[in-house]
Amino acid sequence: MEDGKTRKSALAIAMVTSFVTPFMGASVNIALPSIERDFPMNAVLLSWVATAYLLAAAVALVPAGRLADIHGRKRIFTVGMITFTVFSLLIALSTSGPMLIAFRVFQGFGSGMIFATGTAILMSVFPKEQRGKVLGINVAAVYVGLSMGPFLGGILTQYLSWRGIFVFILPLCLLSLGLTFTRLKGDWAEARGEAFDLPGALIYALALICIMWGVSLLPGVFSLALIVPGIVCMAAFVVWEMRVDNPVLRMSLFFENRVFALSSLAAMLNYSATFAVAFLLSLYLQHLKGMSPQAAGLVLVAQPVMMAIVSPLAGRLSDRIEPRIISSLGMACSTTALIALIFLNGDTPLSFLMVVLAVFGTGLGLFTSPNTNAIMSSVDRRFYGIATGIMGTMRLLGQMVSMGIATLIFAVFMGRVRIAPEHYPALMQGMKVAFAIFATLCILGIFASLTRGRVR
Repeated sequence: MEDGKTRKSALAIAMVTSFVTPFMGASVNIALPSIERDFPMNAVLLSWVATAYLLAAAVALVPAGRLADIHGRKRIFTVGMITFTVFSLLIALSTSGPMLIAFRVFQGFGSGMIFATGTAILMSVFPKEQRGKVLGINVAAVYVGLSMGPFLGGILTQYLSWRGIFVFILPLCLLSLGLTFTRLKGDWAEARGEAFDLPGALIYALALICIMWGVSLLPGVFSLALIVPGIVCMAAFVVWEMRVDNPVLRMSLFFENRVFALSSLAAMLNYSATFAVAFLLSLYLQHLKGMSPQAAGLVLVAQPVMMAIVSPLAGRLSDRIEPRIISSLGMACSTTALIALIFLNGDTPLSFLMVVLAVFGTGLGLFTSPNTNAIMSSVDRRFYGIATGIMGTMRLLGQMVSMGIATLIFAVFMGRVRIAPEHYPALMQGMKVAFAIFATLCILGIFASLTRGRVR
């Protein structure tokens, strides 16, 4: 087992990168109008500024995790960090929309490589009895990045233009790289010598691109033309992986490891049920309550504050108590909050909403780090990279599904129109239906979480 300096360095590096990568994904959304003013793009092309990053990250996660298990987690992490840093700088220097989108693809690949290895390195250097604690701290950094993205991104865009977002993260990236080169001792390649399944990785990439791109286009007809072939490709991928000697994704992790399979499913259901909530409530506060973006952000901060407080405590508890119990309790809290949101209307007091958001944040904090602990503790050390990659894929796929549900409901209840006062009743009705769907997904997540079995 590694010494204390290596452990502290690994945790510091993981916290920095766990903040930077989700921060990047969340902050760019707030800067899209500013980007559009600099580079005239239609709405479809503009949406690819965000989508290209998510797709590239999702495609890279599982193959990068497998490569890390074979060639060394520190090595793949370093390559990912360098890629992310270089292309962040190039994005800040972009001179056209297509150039920016192309650089975002490579930045997304770097992000996927980072996420696929960061948690795996933590699991490699910390003893079993401390993993829940450090995973909780790491998850708190992810939540801070996701929640601070729109807030900090808005400030940076307002005062430094959208390019300021990409410049802002460069010192953090360089700090992480410096610590990696000077303080992180070890490489951790438990699957060294095994072959890499390139055909499987390509089939997987094609399947994921089709599915996630299709979900992002809901409810358009073209979305089905992508989702259906994507599902066919995913089925072909499963068949291929079961036949090849050294698969990029070992299917036994799902078919023979109940804890891993149901914990991964619970993670996807959790993100599908929760990711779009902040987006919907932002519209509610700014349109139905007439609040400014800054004031709305101050109300919404109740959720991430509770997430950041609870996550480390929940992770530490999961070292002593079965993770499924804590995660299921967290999912139940989230379900309670989502059911309460169904009763929102234009006259709902802000105090009620902030209490609901605090409960919601508590639920998310209770769920994520114990669930991560369960996933990583259920697999052999040589599969840490793959397991981390799958976790990241579940997160991104869940986020896309969540936003796809919100988009589909808006199209059904309002049509493709700008939100105006005459549409507020339809907006409110659509939000209630969305919260009901999200609560149902959370209930399914409770069952997945409870029935996963024991880790210890």
